[in-house]
Amino acid sequence: MADTAPNAPGTAAEPTITVSQRRRAATAAALASSVEWYDYFVFGIAAALVFGKTFFPTTNAAAGVLASFATFAVGFLARPLGGIIAGSLGDKRGRKPVLVLAIALMGAATTLIGLLPTYDSIGIAAPILLVLLRLVQGVAVGAQWGGAMLLATEYAPPGKRGLYGSLVQLGVPIGVVLANTVFLVAAQVAPPSDFLVWAWRIPFLVGVLVLGLAWYMHVKIDETPEYRRAEAKLAAEERGRAKSPLRDVLRHHKGTVLLAGGSFMVNTATFYILLNGVLDYATRHLGMSRTTVLVATLLISTLQLAIIPLSAKLSDRIGRLKIYTFGAAGVALWAIPMFLLIDTASLPLFVIASFVGSLFLGIMYGPQAALFAELFTAEMRYTGASLGYQISAVVGGGLAPFIMVLLLESTGTSMSVSLYIIVLALISLGSIGLLAKRARSTSDSNDRAREAVGDQP
Repeated sequence: MADTAPNAPGTAAEPTITVSQRRRAATAAALASSVEWYDYFVFGIAAALVFGKTFFPTTNAAAGVLASFATFAVGFLARPLGGIIAGSLGDKRGRKPVLVLAIALMGAATTLIGLLPTYDSIGIAAPILLVLLRLVQGVAVGAQWGGAMLLATEYAPPGKRGLYGSLVQLGVPIGVVLANTVFLVAAQVAPPSDFLVWAWRIPFLVGVLVLGLAWYMHVKIDETPEYRRAEAKLAAEERGRAKSPLRDVLRHHKGTVLLAGGSFMVNTATFYILLNGVLDYATRHLGMSRTTVLVATLLISTLQLAIIPLSAKLSDRIGRLKIYTFGAAGVALWAIPMFLLIDTASLPLFVIASFVGSLFLGIMYGPQAALFAELFTAEMRYTGASLGYQISAVVGGGLAPFIMVLLLESTGTSMSVSLYIIVLALISLGSIGLLAKRARSTSDSNDRAREAVGDQP
């Protein structure tokens, strides 16, 4: 069987979808993504600024940061598990209930982190509990992305799948802005001596509000029309026989899953290098102010709110993979100039370096939800898209800040980090090229494949 899935036509009657239903689903998906990523990114900021001192105390500052970033990476190791569990349930039971469960799980884990005693209070139990709750966060975000992405793209009107999918992608910069803003507020409401004592907990305790969104989605949002069609088709074909979306994906489409993960690897790694790795590097190595770096990150993330939907809308016109290729090539070319500018410790040059890097990441990130949705049929889309995304998150994003610290400590130069980014960019560009080849081979019979490469049906 071919390793690129065509879009299976539904056999059930086409459900009527109102404009208000589309808007409500898209808004709910964007909110779900935003609050989940807020909770996830709050941990990353705390890993760079707080946890090395409060949960992993050591006389060596670099060792404390490495331990803290290792805990940060643990969440990424759990993300594929979340994607597998949620993918199987989401393809069998529906997108909405799995997404609601993921949101509730994330809110509970984040709130509990804010209540954790530190190492000074309970000793080794403190970092152990922190790791366990980080694992829960990883499972939750691994489950969330596929559900939110499909809620948006499967409600999208014809020709606007990229734009609707980008609303979910906006959750990342919104989450970054919210996480940085709440941390800045927490730093302002308490004197510096109290920040490591109690003020750092405020951003985590806000996570309890996420449970309200889970309730709203459970009550107000309907299941996606594409899932309802797929459900009816499966019921007619299978006659009640059990079917495993995960088994089908791994048996027939594992190449597509791996290429999807490879295509996004440079994006997720560079993102976490800029978000967390550079935060530690700029404050600990370059002597820049913590508040200054957080404000700069906040402003740059705000600008991405415009870049992501623009690139997604353009992908609806010229194809996802063309936009993807441009963004990945840009990251590779900018990797060395970016760190040369950061190393000056000049705030204006730091902002320029981070903004241009984030610009290329935003160009890639905009069409990514629609692209991954177009690689799989509705019956296995939650599983396939989630696996591809979470593989890249583990190999690229989760380890990136940890690898950055190791490279800096062992080589003494930030150029080693630039070379790391370039290698990942080459992997992504190679994966994109192979995905384009596969998409062209199926574009004669697959409308989704035509959208990916930019051919008009």
